[in-house]
Amino acid sequence: MKPMTRPLPVLFILLGVIGCSSMGGSLLGTVMDVAGDPNKRAAVQQTVEAVQTASQEITPEQEYYIGRAVAANILATRKAYSEQKATDYINVLGRSLTLYSDRPETFGGYHFLIMDSGEINAFAAPGGLILISRGLLRCADTEETVAAILAHEISHVVLKHGLKAISNARWTAAVQAGANATVQVAGSPELKQLTGTFKDSINDITNTLVNSGYSREQELQADQMALVIMRKAGYDPQAFDEMLTVMKSKLKPGGTDFAKTHPDPKVRIAAVEKTLQGQPAVTPASSAEGARQARYRAALGAI
Repeated sequence: MKPMTRPLPVLFILLGVIGCSSMGGSLLGTVMDVAGDPNKRAAVQQTVEAVQTASQEITPEQEYYIGRAVAANILATRKAYSEQKATDYINVLGRSLTLYSDRPETFGGYHFLIMDSGEINAFAAPGGLILISRGLLRCADTEETVAAILAHEISHVVLKHGLKAISNARWTAAVQAGANATVQVAGSPELKQLTGTFKDSINDITNTLVNSGYSREQELQADQMALVIMRKAGYDPQAFDEMLTVMKSKLKPGGTDFAKTHPDPKVRIAAVEKTLQGQPAVTPASSAEGARQARYRAALGAI
């Protein structure tokens, strides 16, 4: 992703902005109101210039902070699993898989956390913050099937589906440092609204992930990319099909987990099997397979 030509400070993440077309006039009006004060005029002008960058893309740094806020919102209603061995395992495995993706690094790095919940669910927040439930991990009985789960969530990050969801919800851009100062010196109701927009945007994307999920097209895209990542990393992509089959048997129609936020596993299985048809299997050496299973049982045997 091409970053903005002028980097924004960390204060960026504390602020949001509504569209340039609707805010531009109000901001310029504020400039007129404070025209007699050089300091106020300079502060307002800085905000106007920042708002004009709304059409530019979000930088990796901004993506990370957005994702961190989304993950925090999700975890506000879910407990983290406290077993460190399991957490370390999925982080080592997950980060190893990212090396075979088209986006092996993000600004803040990839981080994987297990949610202490029996629901079958996972959330891939922007920037590489990935949350996976114990219930979903129970759909995996080998390291290969765990890799399938992680590769799918990594693919959402690689494809930047989270940023697209934020854009669709409300996010357009944010103002540069100086907006807070403008609010303080000018006292404009329109400018005060800037400070609340970021929070509203994060709430919107959190609701999208939790209540509706990524689109069917995005989920199928992530499935297809996951197959590629698995094969490159030396895991048999057939394990993805196996994981989906187990998930299908455990999901309850009308549930609040994957059944609500993801396409029917039958649709996903059909697409995966079509892709795998005619492709050679990936068969690890017996010693490697044994080592993988030993790692899996030691870390997730009691999940």
